[in-house]
Amino acid sequence: MFTIENDVPIVADHFRMVISNSLDVSLHVSGFFIISLIIILLVLLLIRVIWIDGIPFWRSFEIDEAEFGLGDQRIRLRPDRTDMQIAYKIWVELSTRKVGLPIDLNDDVIVEVYDSWYEFFAVTRELIKELPVRRFRRKETEKIIRLSIDVLNLGIRPHLTKWQARFRRWYEREIQKSEYAELHPQEIQRKFKEYEDLSRDLQDVNKRLINYRKKMYEVITNL
Repeated sequence: MFTIENDVPIVADHFRMVISNSLDVSLHVSGFFIISLIIILLVLLLIRVIWIDGIPFWRSFEIDEAEFGLGDQRIRLRPDRTDMQIAYKIWVELSTRKVGLPIDLNDDVIVEVYDSWYEFFAVTRELIKELPVRRFRRKETEKIIRLSIDVLNLGIRPHLTKWQARFRRWYEREIQKSEYAELHPQEIQRKFKEYEDLSRDLQDVNKRLINYRKKMYEVITNL
């Protein structure tokens, strides 16, 4: 038969557990131990607040809408992991198409640039549509989505509305002409009557899209 003759204390500096002969267990905790535990919990809570989803709250930056030709407002972003994922997908699209890369009309063909812009429209719409509505309720995510929509509707669409149909119709007719059979597409497109104006507008849009790509990269890296 197991018995304990005397009280047996199991002791730490600020924590004592006593087992009596009748096998009653009592705990004695010092005030210092309790205060230390509270401080540890507060520190952990503070870390959780400061590092939102693994990202420090002070990692924020501004986006100047003027860089995209969208106005003169400044958007302050403090992205989380989901925002970074959205930005990453957009950045990949911008970096692998003739959208967010420099255009050189000595080498690039305008109709191919327009095809790339159209594909970017479609992909970006799908990325935005895939987001659950609860994500849109987060202000930071809403800012990224709104910026992306504005880049499409206010950054790219005006140029396409003004130039695309006119140029495509002209270009499709010109490349069929026998006298141009030996010319490269880049040489033919320069014969467009308003080529200089179209080219200037195209380059302006391209610069804004490059800035957009750079900002999406900042969201990804959270610099």
